[in-house]
Amino acid sequence: MEILIKNKILGLILIGMAIIFLIAVVIFKIQIDNLTNSLMEESGGTCISEGKCLHEQSDLPVYVGVAIVFINLALGIYLLIFEKTKEKSEKIQKEIIYTLKETRKKQDYDEKFDFLLKALNDDEKNIMKALKEQDGIEQATLRIRTNMSKTKLSIVLSELEKKGLVKKVPEGKKNRIYLKNAF
Repeated sequence: MEILIKNKILGLILIGMAIIFLIAVVIFKIQIDNLTNSLMEESGGTCISEGKCLHEQSDLPVYVGVAIVFINLALGIYLLIFEKTKEKSEKIQKEIIYTLKETRKKQDYDEKFDFLLKALNDDEKNIMKALKEQDGIEQATLRIRTNMSKTKLSIVLSELEKKGLVKKVPEGKKNRIYLKNAF
């Protein structure tokens, strides 16, 4: 971030220098034209010397000065605009990386969950899948979702608790069932 600020300051300095140098070039051109005009008046009004007009002979330094001004100006503007674009691209890159990490975490979780299901019987699989869909479900709702009797559900939940896969949390007269992060 500190580099970005320094580059922006450098860009503003270059733009300022370009403006100052442009003013200097304009003043230089005006002075050259005034000197050329006074030379013409002294010589009797002829502006041709060695086959060229005196006004044309003095334009090369002005062209070089204007080129330097535009190079400085372009570089300064580039530093300002490029850094804004760079900030945006860095932000987008961070968002993409975050999304990729979250997607990878979800894939890892799903892979571990699927692997875990292979070691369980059908009743345990049904309960685990229902808990994955709605973690913290009431035991009565889980019974309806899995189509099990109260007794069978209690027995299977006890087995899953022993294996460290689920956690039963009493809330008054009801129980809430949660998945443990054992995988």
